[in-house]
Amino acid sequence: RVQLVESGGGSVTAGGSLRLSCAVSEFTYYTSCVAWFRQAPGKEREGVAVKYTGGSSKWYADSVKGRFTISQDSAKKTVYLQMNELKPEDSGMYTCAAGAERCFSSDGPVYYEYSNWGRGTQVTVSS
Repeated sequence: RVQLVESGGGSVTAGGSLRLSCAVSEFTYYTSCVAWFRQAPGKEREGVAVKYTGGSSKWYADSVKGRFTISQDSAKKTVYLQMNELKPEDSGMYTCAAGAERCFSSDGPVYYEYSNWGRGTQVTVSS
């Protein structure tokens, strides 16, 4: 069973930066796609960024383009989410997920196509 462990969340003021890490137990077919989702209280879960771990394909939500960068270190079995110019609306629980069906549709990653999930790390951005 694939295990995912997030870290790096915290509290920052607007304009600040955080780097989230998603440690993946193994990079295999079943972790071909690694995505970051976030959910704020009272809001629906949304996809933030996706990385195809077998190549260079990436996807970003429009709301984070130009500010967030997803990357991977295969040697460390880790996928990162570098978040710059953070805004209060970026606050939420950030969870990484891995899957193999399809990394993302035209609207982004589809959560039920991801079969392995971490527990999440909280990000709070104050104004």
